[in-house]
Amino acid sequence: MESDCHNNVMRRERISKKNGDVSTINMEDELDPWTAWAYKPRTITLLLVGACFLIWSSGALNPESSLVADRVTSVKRGIWAMIAVFLAYCLLQSPSTVLVRPHPAIWRLVHGFAVIYLVALTFLLFQNRDDARQFMKYLHPDLGIELPERFYGADCRIYISDHPSSRFRNVYDTLFDDFVVAHVLGWWGKAIMIRNQPLLWVLSIGFELMELTFRHMLPNFNECWWDSIILDILICNWFGIWAGMRTVRYFDGKTYEWVGISRQPNIIGKVRRTLGQFTPAQWDKDEWHPLLGPLRFVQVLSLCIVFLTVELNTFFLKFCLWVPHRKIIYRLVLWWLIAIPTIREYNSYLQDRKPVKKVGAFCWLSLAICIIELLICIKFGHGLYPNPMPKWLIMFWTTAAIGLVVLLGAWSWHLHHTIRRKRQ
Repeated sequence: MESDCHNNVMRRERISKKNGDVSTINMEDELDPWTAWAYKPRTITLLLVGACFLIWSSGALNPESSLVADRVTSVKRGIWAMIAVFLAYCLLQSPSTVLVRPHPAIWRLVHGFAVIYLVALTFLLFQNRDDARQFMKYLHPDLGIELPERFYGADCRIYISDHPSSRFRNVYDTLFDDFVVAHVLGWWGKAIMIRNQPLLWVLSIGFELMELTFRHMLPNFNECWWDSIILDILICNWFGIWAGMRTVRYFDGKTYEWVGISRQPNIIGKVRRTLGQFTPAQWDKDEWHPLLGPLRFVQVLSLCIVFLTVELNTFFLKFCLWVPHRKIIYRLVLWWLIAIPTIREYNSYLQDRKPVKKVGAFCWLSLAICIIELLICIKFGHGLYPNPMPKWLIMFWTTAAIGLVVLLGAWSWHLHHTIRRKRQ
C-alpha cells in the first residue's frame, strides 16, 4: 500500500517554480524503465571515473612521463583538463534550468560552457590586440592570421552587359554566398525562440539599419541596396521567419501526452518516442505585449537592443580578432544554445507579477557575455576604423533617440494622468 501510494505521488506532475516560471514535468516518463536510469544520480561514480581519467592523463602516478612533454603542451593539457573538470561539475551539480528536454543535464552543461566563455572573454579583455590575436592560435592553428575582407557593395549592377561569363554575375555571387543559408537558419532559430512575428520583423529591419550605420567601419556591411532590401529582408529573413513561425504553430497546436518508451506498442512507436525526447516537453506561449505600457515597451526594446548587439559583436569580433567564417560558427551555436533558456527566463520574468523578482541565471550570463564582447570590440577596434560616421547618420540616430525619449515621457505622463483621474 505504501509502495503504491509512493508511485502515485511520483507519477503526478511535478511543479517547479523558479524565478517566477512554472514548468510542468511528467514524472511518469522519468520513471519509465527504459529512461529511469538517466535520471538517477550517480555523482560519486562519475567522480571516481573522472579521478581515474585525471590520474591517467596527468601522469600523477608516473611523474617521469610529464618530463617528456614540453611546457606549452603541459599548459594546454592543464587548461583543457581544468575546463573538463568545471564542465563535469556543472553537468552534475549545477542548478537545473527551466528546460527539461532532452535532459536537464544538457542545459546544465550549456550553463557551464557559458560561464567558461564569459571567463575566457574577461581574460581576453585584459590583453592587447596583438597578444589577443596570437592567443587565438592556442585554440586553433588557423586563427591569428589576417583575413581578406569582401566588399559586397563594390559593384551594385544587377545586369552587366559586357560580362564574359554571366550578365547577372553579381546577383549569382551574392545569392550563392554562405551567408544566405546562415540568414535563413538564423531567422528560423530566432522565430522559434521569440515566437512573435512583429517583434521578429523589428529585429530583421533593425539589423539592416545596423549594417547601414556601421558600413563605414566594416567592409562586410557594404552591401548593395538590392542585397539588403530584396535578398536579406524580403527573401532570406522572410523565409526564415515564415518557416520558424510555422514550426511554432506546429508545436503550439500539438497535444503533449508523453508515454514511456517501454509502453509503446511497436518498434516504430519506440523510435518516434525516442526522437520525441529531443522536442519540447510542453509549449508555452510567450506574451511580450510591448504596447502594454512604457515600462514593458522599454523591457522589450532592451531585448531587441541586446539581440542586435550580439549580432553586431559577431562581425566586429571576426574583424578585430581575425576569426574566419567557419570558426565563428562555434560562437553562434553556443549563443543559440544560451539564448534558448534565456528567452524563456526573460519572458517568465516579464509575466511574473511579483513585486520583488530577479532575472534567471541565463539572463544574467547572456547580458554579461554581451557586455564583455562589446568591450572587447571597442578596445581592440581602437585605430582600425579611420573613416568617421557620416553626419547624416549622427543626426538620424540623435533625432530617433530624442523622439523616443519624448514619446516615452508623453506616454508615461498620459498613463499617470489617466490613473489619477480614475482614482478621483
